[in-house]
This record gives sequence, structure tokens and C-alpha cells, in this order.
Amino acid sequence: MELEKGLRGETSVVVGEADTAVRMGSGDVPVLGTPRLLALAEAATVKAVEACLDEARTSVGTRVELEHRAASPVGVRVTVEAELTEVDGARLVFAFTATDERGTAVGRGRVERIVVERERFLARLAR
Repeated sequence: MELEKGLRGETSVVVGEADTAVRMGSGDVPVLGTPRLLALAEAATVKAVEACLDEARTSVGTRVELEHRAASPVGVRVTVEAELTEVDGARLVFAFTATDERGTAVGRGRVERIVVERERFLARLAR
């Protein structure tokens, strides 16, 4: 499979206490925390391209634009869908949307990732 526009990935979670702004330190209300929404968005982008990357390659996040539009209380399922919208060499750009089971638009944004050689990337960390 080749990295090309249109690849999609999805992830979802039922908001639990560990996912809340209170627990994540990003606020003081028991709703889905923005850092958790970002993590879900990144997970969806990883799923979108995982079948296209062999064991020697991976992708790493480099830029994020996130609009957290609505609160999601504990017990509500939130689903994030990501679509690869641009491939520029090793640079991948994704658009994502997040909705909850009630049909509420929870968030949207863009995630940029870059494809790297896994061993080379890790070796640079050891220096």
C-alpha cells in the first residue's frame, strides 16, 4: 500500500475519569481534556498510515492545529476520524474531526507528521 491522499484512520473512546481535564491537569472540570483529544487525533493519524509503513519506518508528529469546540462528559463515546489530505515527500498532513455519540461536533483540526527511518531517528536521541 502506498502513502496517498484519502487514507483514513479512526479511533474512539468512552470518556472516563482518566480522560478528563481534571486528571490531565488541563482544567478543573470533569470533561474530555484537550490533551486527550489531541492524543486521540494523533492515534487516528497513525492508524491511517500504519499499513503503508514497514517495520523500518514510522511517523512522528511535528505540528498540530486543534479546535476543541464542545465539552464531552464522562460516559460519552467520542470518535475521531482522520484523513490524509496532503503528501509532500516525507511530510504528511491530516485533517481530523471529532464527534460524540450524541452527534455533537467536539473538535477539528490538522496534524502534520513526517515519515522517518525508525533506527536513524532513535540513534539521534542517544547522541
